[in-house]
Amino acid sequence: MSNVRSDDCVEGQDQGEGRIDENVISDEDLIMEQILENINTTPVGQVLKKIASLPEVRREKVLDIRRQLTEGKYNLNERLDVALDKVLDELTT
Repeated sequence: MSNVRSDDCVEGQDQGEGRIDENVISDEDLIMEQILENINTTPVGQVLKKIASLPEVRREKVLDIRRQLTEGKYNLNERLDVALDKVLDELTT
């Protein structure tokens, strides 16, 4: 039975292989911190913040509107215009 230590290298394998370069990690962390600090000041960040604050989907309402659409009782064009106006208003205020 041979004695193999955990710090022994496999022949042909570089000892540094598998180690993470600490400078790369520091640079990536710095970049991520800058992104997170500035997320609320960018247009995309503001849109994401608004999306996150939206209420959950009301399944019953979706199913009711889907039923009305299939029965031809839902005026899609008029309601779509109103919905788009509301979305645009929310995004710009």
